[in-house]
Amino acid sequence: MRKHALLRAPFLIFALLMVSLSLSAHTELQQKLGKISAITQSKPLESTKFVEKYVTSFTQPLDHRHPEKGSFSQRVIVFHAGFDRPTVIVTEGYGASYALRPGYREEISELFNTNMIFVEYRYFLESTPEPKDWQYLTAENSADDLHAVTTAFKEIYPEKWIATGISKGGQTATLYRTFYPDDVDISVPYVAPLCYGVEDGRHEPFLHKVSTPEDRKAIEDFQLEVLKRKAILLPRFEQYCADKKYSFRRPVEEIYDYSVLEYSFALWQWGTPVNTIPAVTASDDELFKHLLAISEPGYFAEDGPNTSFFVQAARELGYYGYDVRPFKKYLSIKTSKDYLRRLMLPEELEDMPFDKTLGRKITKFLKENDPKMIFVYGQNDPWTAAGVTWLKGKKNIHVFVQPGGSHLARIATLPEPMKEEAVALLKQWLE
Repeated sequence: MRKHALLRAPFLIFALLMVSLSLSAHTELQQKLGKISAITQSKPLESTKFVEKYVTSFTQPLDHRHPEKGSFSQRVIVFHAGFDRPTVIVTEGYGASYALRPGYREEISELFNTNMIFVEYRYFLESTPEPKDWQYLTAENSADDLHAVTTAFKEIYPEKWIATGISKGGQTATLYRTFYPDDVDISVPYVAPLCYGVEDGRHEPFLHKVSTPEDRKAIEDFQLEVLKRKAILLPRFEQYCADKKYSFRRPVEEIYDYSVLEYSFALWQWGTPVNTIPAVTASDDELFKHLLAISEPGYFAEDGPNTSFFVQAARELGYYGYDVRPFKKYLSIKTSKDYLRRLMLPEELEDMPFDKTLGRKITKFLKENDPKMIFVYGQNDPWTAAGVTWLKGKKNIHVFVQPGGSHLARIATLPEPMKEEAVALLKQWLE
């Protein structure tokens, strides 16, 4: 026995040495991540923009007010520039997959060489609880998620923090500042709507005034033409949906109508040049191809990738409606009212009431307070109809609207004087 023990001793010493070397090989950031109790897993990622990058699994309560209800794993991506640098927390409103790309960097982080903490929204992609109990998908819980992440990572990154997000992520940055005013120093919501109802009511009048009468006529003429050609185009539409394996809660002919109604909103939202719209004399192929390019019917499919968003829109974030009057003669639907609930919600939530509390809370907060915030909107983006462009006379809250801009409006797309002002503000606030 002693002989075997002596033989094993060098191997034990070697094994302990390798473990010691392995531990010392961990970077300082990896060691710090290992001390955050909520992180159950951390995996290094390639980055062409940062010194280090990791995707982590961060444990969150399903209901922050009642932790005993259970927990889920939220995907949080860490981008390291330096422990002495400011930190941008990206309040993503959807999934985080695109942030895994080696070359990804958010524009404020690029401007000021900051760290980034990128938080995937609960109930999207890798951050989806099982089973999917919809009652815990609330704005307040999402704000609590961000608060938990920020609190944990401030142990690693003690310098100034900026919260930013785009679209629903911009909504999230705004509501996060409302629920936790002191968590971050600066907030930069991009193209962030603040809707007051499932069909807010401000988007339809906006679309009747946007741009020029000539542009609006070209759009309406196209919509009317594809409705007039429905008998010819509908079989193609049905085949396309079948090939894509889309499943709808209403007949395909109704989905065709909704795709046409959605067309004008989608075109302006993404800034498609009006001169790319086919003439009303164009071939069936041209019209059909253009319709699908702008208003793809998968948007209305049940159990689609945006279902979690639609649940929140119907519950408390709000949404937009359609004006059917110019097209009524050619529509198979009698009304578009409550289309979100009828088409895009899980059936068990179809009768879920809209709660106006969140919109009122955010509005009250912005009116009564003056945190360091920069809002960026696009002039022609229909979501701007529900933007906070009404905020006036504030010292710290600034609203920039890109002339002719779309949902792609960012600090970088603003006219040079606006861009310089926004960057100067951020620089001043970060000092």
